[in-house]
Amino acid sequence: MTTDFNIRDSIWDPDFPHHSLHSDILFKVVDSLHLELSKPTKHFPTRYSDNQQDFNSVIDLIFLRLESLEYDNHSIHPNWRLTSDHAPLTVNIPIFKEHVQTRRQMLAKNNKEEEYFLNKLIDAIKEINAENIQSKEVLEYVIQLFAYHMVRTWYKHLKIINITKHSKK
Repeated sequence: MTTDFNIRDSIWDPDFPHHSLHSDILFKVVDSLHLELSKPTKHFPTRYSDNQQDFNSVIDLIFLRLESLEYDNHSIHPNWRLTSDHAPLTVNIPIFKEHVQTRRQMLAKNNKEEEYFLNKLIDAIKEINAENIQSKEVLEYVIQLFAYHMVRTWYKHLKIINITKHSKK
């Protein structure tokens, strides 16, 4: 979230000696949105006064998602302001390559394939000898055997579907 907040405060402007009650209200809103004040990589004013009697100030702020990688990473560009009295602010937000799943393995509920799958799985479980489990190693073997039968039965009966924008959740 970024804008000209028109609030001067010593929290973000080290050249301003006072604290504003308006910034307390702003921080309540920001906290409710789970955002945090970003600090610039180098400190510059964000607003430049045309009047020699007024001071340049920091009133343009950026709030970023809590714990974001970009926190403490925005830049103020006073040389880019041209005819504006505000300096542009920028933040680099990395975009990571993301795998988008386009196929899904499933077994439709309440049909003959599901019933057949469950019956085969029950038969496989019945065949596992679990009477003499007296050590951790034997228990792990029995669990691995169960997992093997479950995966093998699953892959025999699954259906692969393509995910499209019209697919149901």
